[in-house]
Amino acid sequence: MSQNLLTLTTENFDATIAEGVTLVDLWTPTCGPCMMLAPILENHVAPAVAGRAKVAKVNVAEWRDVAVRFGVKAVPTLLLFKDGQLVQQMVGLQSGDALIKAVEAVL
Repeated sequence: MSQNLLTLTTENFDATIAEGVTLVDLWTPTCGPCMMLAPILENHVAPAVAGRAKVAKVNVAEWRDVAVRFGVKAVPTLLLFKDGQLVQQMVGLQSGDALIKAVEAVL
């Protein structure tokens, strides 16, 4: 994973989202739209919100319990948290600009 993106697992998920704003991408390696979203997050979204919000990824093929916990039925699904509380859920490929606006709206 890139230096701009955090990798989350069941073990570090709650601690990572507990404070501040965190955008979490739930993805799988076999998902085409997920692969298209990865460089958008890494090269556009994460640098734009650096120092103000975290951008993270959870491979739900490995950490399925995270997807189950949030009722995720399709990937990619993006979850936006503020201080540990889910404030927005987006399903499907999103533009970098839309994601940045969503993050900035809860900062």
